[in-house]
Amino acid sequence: MTGLVGSLHCIGMCGPIAIALPLGNKSLLNRVIGGITYNLGRIITYGILGALFGLLGQGIEMAGLQQWASILLGIAMILSIVAPALFRGKVKFEQFFFGYAGKMISSFRKLFAINSIPSLFLIGLLNGLLPCGLVYIAIAGAINTNDLFNGIFYMIIFGIGTIPIMLAIPLLGNMVGNAFRKRYSKVLSGFIIILGIIFILRGLSLGIPFISPPEKMLVPHEKSMKMEGKSQENDTTARMGGCCGSD
Repeated sequence: MTGLVGSLHCIGMCGPIAIALPLGNKSLLNRVIGGITYNLGRIITYGILGALFGLLGQGIEMAGLQQWASILLGIAMILSIVAPALFRGKVKFEQFFFGYAGKMISSFRKLFAINSIPSLFLIGLLNGLLPCGLVYIAIAGAINTNDLFNGIFYMIIFGIGTIPIMLAIPLLGNMVGNAFRKRYSKVLSGFIIILGIIFILRGLSLGIPFISPPEKMLVPHEKSMKMEGKSQENDTTARMGGCCGSD
């Protein structure tokens, strides 16, 4: 849902790159194959990010900081929307990424000059590393999976959710006007704030089914199995002690 709902945001951020892809004047089939190759590169990068941040989440869980991590990630999501609105014109948050983005764009220029499938794949790989608020939101979700493989799966599914729009852009061009983008940015901002609230509620463990489960439901499966085994062992010891006492 994050990838699908947020993918229209990609028109403004990654749209110019997608439109400029070196697909040439090839047949529609070849253009589709080229677009899929580009998106495959993006998704692989997202999967690698999912592995790294899923592993980070696993470490956070093992340290017993899972709930605090969820709360802090939720607060960060909300602040990413609220802070730019409050300090508009005073602080330019995008300037922090200009140096990094500039280096990435110089790499893109070399690849755009090559009209081939491998170059499209490499453009996709690099595109996945560009500064993007939507990707940061997905990374927060990958951290909250608390697992290496779940983090990979989460980010791959997120990438698949963005494919319909990101595949349509290079094939059909920039079809969405600025007025629609401005209206949609408000919808996306609301969606991110709702996600942030859900993350905070999850960390608070208020006992709300599916949204804010009790703390005991957040205990890792292996840990809960150990606790259950220890409880059974204590029960067995107590029964044996009772028998010995009666003798």
